[in-house]
Amino acid sequence: MDQNEIKEMLGREAVDVLVKSGMKLGLGTGSTAIPAVRRIGALLSEGRLKDIRAVPTSFQTSIECEKWSIPLFSLNSKEIGGKLDLTIDGADEVDPKNRLIKGGGGALLLEKIVAYASSSYAIVADESKIVEHLGIKFPVPVEVVSEARIPVTLALEKLGASVVLREAIRKAGPVITDHGNLLLDIVFKEPVDPVYLEAELNRIPGVVENGFFTGPSDRPLRTVVFIGHSGKVEQRN
Repeated sequence: MDQNEIKEMLGREAVDVLVKSGMKLGLGTGSTAIPAVRRIGALLSEGRLKDIRAVPTSFQTSIECEKWSIPLFSLNSKEIGGKLDLTIDGADEVDPKNRLIKGGGGALLLEKIVAYASSSYAIVADESKIVEHLGIKFPVPVEVVSEARIPVTLALEKLGASVVLREAIRKAGPVITDHGNLLLDIVFKEPVDPVYLEAELNRIPGVVENGFFTGPSDRPLRTVVFIGHSGKVEQRN
């Protein structure tokens, strides 16, 4: 199976196992999460799912939901009430404790808000995303307001990180997030404590959010990971 086929298999498996009629769903961003959106849309059109209320995590996800006529809401909508039953999303890295790096697609702020408002969290990822330690190979994104780029960079370097401003590919200049901010991508030479750093990075003035996903401080994040191998899916709680 090629990568696209594995992603389609993962999206189908996660939706078929976890999604039930009447759910309030968070829907993630990126090439691994979008197949789950399409699967939900197909099941709705077939009448096999009903009364789904979805909260998208990016413009990309909103547009895909519109294509499939998936009813869209925000966390502030009365129909959602700030809480979700389940969020399905992808990840850039997953460690043995199911802690994550997310934000390769630039949507980490809303992805984290939605994830941490969910009772359950499902991650779909191919086996290449499974690592022993977070933040050594794949960069941890840090979303910052533009005026704070340099002081935040200096603070991150003091924490031992190498820092790069994320540049756009098909646009001149830096990547601008859906919320109008910049992204600093950071990597570490040695293993780090992602729980400590998730909180510590957000203490830096000018940082909006960071890409460590280890769970809310007041409760554990109930995460199940669907790992795609060629021809099969492994489920890890």
